[in-house]
Amino acid sequence: MKIVFDKVGSTAKPIELEVQGAKLEGTLQKSGYHQVSLDAKMSGNIVLICDRCGDTFVHDLNSKLQLKLSDQISEDKDDLDIIEFLDGEIDISYILESEINAIKGSYHYCTKCDNGEEDFEIEY
Repeated sequence: MKIVFDKVGSTAKPIELEVQGAKLEGTLQKSGYHQVSLDAKMSGNIVLICDRCGDTFVHDLNSKLQLKLSDQISEDKDDLDIIEFLDGEIDISYILESEINAIKGSYHYCTKCDNGEEDFEIEY
């Protein structure tokens, strides 16, 4: 789902997208001449792999997502919540897929491994 950067106005524009079982609902709103604010909520669930035992499990998503989107190169080195779309189109699918991949890239333990205090070792 792509939205032309110049089509986003000062009135909040609702967006909704679902990818890989994750849903993004929120609004886009112009917050400056070259800046748009994304205020959204991620919900749904995704399948993760336990980093300890290798079993798959379902992880529930329920988090807020607040980002600044820009159509030019950002000079602000202190703000890491800026995504630059230099082609003039905001790609909502890219944002949601990036958030899903960031979650998948973190360490996750299933409920079986998360509650255990004993050492875990598998021999091959």
